[in-house]
Parts: sequence; C-alpha cells; structure tokens
Amino acid sequence: MELLDGKYVSEKLKQEIAVEAAEVLAKIGRKPHLVAILVGNDGGSETYVASKMKNCEKVGFKSTLVRFTTDVTEAELLAKIDEINKDAEVDGLIVQLPLPNHISPEKITEQIDYRKDVDGFHPVNLGRMQRNLPCFIPATPYGITMMLQEYNIETSGKHCVVVGRSNIVGSPMSILMARNAHPGNCTVTICHSRTPDIKKFTLDADILIVAIGKKNFITADMVKPGAVIIDVGMNRETSETTKSGYKLFGDVDFENVAPISSWITPVPGGVGLMTIIGLLKNTLVSVKKEVYS
Repeated sequence: MELLDGKYVSEKLKQEIAVEAAEVLAKIGRKPHLVAILVGNDGGSETYVASKMKNCEKVGFKSTLVRFTTDVTEAELLAKIDEINKDAEVDGLIVQLPLPNHISPEKITEQIDYRKDVDGFHPVNLGRMQRNLPCFIPATPYGITMMLQEYNIETSGKHCVVVGRSNIVGSPMSILMARNAHPGNCTVTICHSRTPDIKKFTLDADILIVAIGKKNFITADMVKPGAVIIDVGMNRETSETTKSGYKLFGDVDFENVAPISSWITPVPGGVGLMTIIGLLKNTLVSVKKEVYS
C-alpha cells in the first residue's frame, strides 16, 4: 500500500502556482484576485473558507471575503454577485455552500459569471467539460486528477467506480475519468444511495472514488485487492481528544481498506488539500485568460 499524499502534492503545486502568480503581478501590475462569499457562520464553512483565504496569501494571490448573515435575502445576494461580476479586477468568485434554505443554490450558481466561476459549477463550465472543451473544472475533481497525474496512476482501460452522484464531485468526476485524456479513458460506473448491492460494483473497481458522505461506508470486503482508492469523504465528529474539538473521517474505512489497496488517500491529508489546489489553479487560469478571453 502506498499513500496518495495530498499534503506533499499540494505543497509542490503551490510552489509552482506562486511562481506563476509572481509572473502575473510583474506582467499586469496586480495579483490574481479571488473573492469568496460566506453566508452565516457554519463551522465547516468557516474552516473551509479560512483555509482558502490562507492559501491564497501563501501563493501570492489577493483574497477578499464578503460575509452576510443568514437573514440576507436571495435578491441581495444575487445583486452582490452581479456587482462582483462587473469588477474587472476580480478573477475568481466562489459562494461557499451550503446556503440557508430560503436561497436557491442553483440561482446563485447561475448568477456567477461563468468566466469567474473558479469552483467550476456553472452550467456553461459543466457543459464544456462534458464536451472536453477548455473550461473551469470543478475544484475537487480537478484536484483528484492532478493527484493521479503526480503519482503516475494508470487509468487508461481501467474500470473506475464512482460512489456518489453529486454535481460537485461524483457526476463531474465520472465525466473526467471517461474522457479521452489523461487521466481518463476509463470504463466508468456510477453508484449512489439507490444502487442495489453496491458491493457487486465496488469489488470490480480498479479505481474506486468515494464521495457519498457516510463515515466508513466502504469496508474491506467491498474492495478488490490492489485497487486505487480515492476517498473524498469529510465527515466531522466531535472529539475531546483533538485541539479543534472535532475529528475528520473519510467515507472509506481506512484502517482496514488500506492494507489491501495499492494506493489510497488519507483523511485528512488527501483530497481536501487538493480541492484548494484546483481552486487556485482555476483562478490562475482566469487571470491569464487561458480559457475565456
């Protein structure tokens, strides 16, 4: 068993991004600029956004956090997004999910200018990705593909099983793994909460990507020996033994699955760190006008 070490890969790629960010500053006289909108004070969201802002600073980006209380109206949020869309010195805009129930995430996502949609959730970017055209790729799947590239994981001709069908991870991940590219050229199966006998499919996976949001959902008896395991799960539980007051668990029973896998991502220290790299890479592509001029 070998670790797919998100910490190692993310630090390496951040150094490369920092060099490119310095080149951008020298060329256009300003830093790449990412704006994040955060509604409310959800603990997980606060942590994720703080990490994104901190990493922007590390690589030489400018970052701006726009905060709203949970009683912000949908109209107010849409208006703010429109204002940021029109700011020529903003290269990337993300709205942290989840949002309060009275706000439609679909409306919010579609309001973001697809040319600044560095989360890669806008229908234009998802559609272009499906056609294998230049676009902003959703940050988590993008991060996973960079990790597979870094470790030279062979994907062509392999059977990739994706557990989870969300628009954020599962669905775009399945498209990326099936496309005619590297990594890609897999035969892809998508499983989800309504799939009967999921074990039948996971046992046949050469590459198993799990994003179902259930602690230790994948157990050792569901994994083919030698499989590559990508665990996207980030399940938080309160803990009296950690400084933060909580502990993270993946969707894969790491302790028992790791010994029979060929490669596996840890939680924490795996995919979560690569998600931020996907976001930074998209922002860099945006400021350099490499996708949308």
